[in-house]
Amino acid sequence: MSDEALPPLPRPTPPEGAGDTAALLRRLPRMNDLLAGLSEEDFERAPREEWGDALRQALEEVRADVLAARIGPVVLAGRIAPAKLRAAARRRIERRRDPGCVRVVNATGVVLHTNLGRAALPPAALEALAAHGRGYQLLAADAEGGARSPRERHVERLFRELTGAEAATVVNNNAAATLVALAALGAGREIIVARGQLVEIGGAYRIPEVMNQSGAILREVGTTNRVHLRDYENAIGPETAALLRVHTSNYRVEGFQGEVGLDELVALGKAYGLPVIDDLGSGALVSLSAHGVPGDEPLIQTSLAAGADLITASGDKLIGGPQMGILLGTRAAVARVRAHPFYRALRCDKLTLIAMEATLRTFLHPERLAHDHPTFAMLTAEPRHLEALAANLALRLAEVATAGELPVHVDEAIAPDAVGAGSLPTVELPGRAVRLTPHGIEAGELARRLRVGSVPVFTTVKDGHVYVHVRTLQPGDDDDVVAAFRAAFETPAEDPDGP
Repeated sequence: MSDEALPPLPRPTPPEGAGDTAALLRRLPRMNDLLAGLSEEDFERAPREEWGDALRQALEEVRADVLAARIGPVVLAGRIAPAKLRAAARRRIERRRDPGCVRVVNATGVVLHTNLGRAALPPAALEALAAHGRGYQLLAADAEGGARSPRERHVERLFRELTGAEAATVVNNNAAATLVALAALGAGREIIVARGQLVEIGGAYRIPEVMNQSGAILREVGTTNRVHLRDYENAIGPETAALLRVHTSNYRVEGFQGEVGLDELVALGKAYGLPVIDDLGSGALVSLSAHGVPGDEPLIQTSLAAGADLITASGDKLIGGPQMGILLGTRAAVARVRAHPFYRALRCDKLTLIAMEATLRTFLHPERLAHDHPTFAMLTAEPRHLEALAANLALRLAEVATAGELPVHVDEAIAPDAVGAGSLPTVELPGRAVRLTPHGIEAGELARRLRVGSVPVFTTVKDGHVYVHVRTLQPGDDDDVVAAFRAAFETPAEDPDGP
């Protein structure tokens, strides 16, 4: 047969309703019919009104796709199948009943992962919450005389014992600590700070804006990379209220740079009768470099020894406790903080104080920190320990793969871990990870399935591989990791356009 004799290719024949939005919308099932197909078990799960709301939302999602011309009659037929709409409504109802802030497995290698709650609380803190969190607490009452007492007195006593500070108090985070410190010591007057220390951290927290909200007036000195003692002294005037040093927790300036040491700044402050505020950001109670960590954050004790009048630090970073802002220093400076109206607005609740008191008690026995303090243990974990953890987990995942339930290749890999939360930003920890190369599924999709499991598992993805970092696994997490990988392949990815 010659080319001239070939019949023309047929043109598509659109099915009924193609291109007719009104006709497609008329195909949407009625609510009464959808409700009529529910079982008694369904109504035991949720009342009729809630089912109606969930089904209505499922229909509205389909309606929006039709109106936007995102789907045609073939896809629509699958989307509006009564069983599929009821299943979508059922999932929505189940999600409503699931607790939101649940425990997750952190397999990212980032020890202080802000999005995952930063520090893992010590077992002692969890035990204290279980033992003392229910009912009533000895919060702001004195057991001896029954009189009202400062609610933070228990943690203050421990901070004074651990650091040697004259006084201490706490608020809900370090941003709040900095705000109330500036307000209490500098409202209406100037506070001098180096230009290179006008930091910005996550959530659009910036020192100039915080200074403005505190009521203090920013007086910046020096250049981006260098500041000299003479810059501070030349800026001191009748309106100067305090000198401020801000530790650049989340970045480092290297090369041709220089800053004034805290001891020099304190000497300058004393000469002019000005208090010095030292915002440490993370802050620490023990030296990490002494335990093999390549780098160190400034110790609270060092700032106190240098003579800073008021120091601010975080409780949920290197101290490893609940979210908290810590203020330590002279009795006069802390008294001014307690007297400021911001202080009551920013104070900590009872559960936070219970957890922090138990966390601080672990530092009374520094020889046991590697056993009692999860953050310290993870940061100082030895390579041979991490290698053993990775080898064991790799073996268990390989057994799952051999059973045909996990079509991935399991191998050990070395990848840099991180401290996180703006602490030691340039430090890479020589970690160990299990590397998985999935077949038949994209690595990002596998990571997503792991995150949406009954116990969410957060991993890292790079170059088509999924990495499970063992540094940040807690005792028992390996069981959850294995179960999550098994479940990820048992349940296929949902097809929103399928029948």
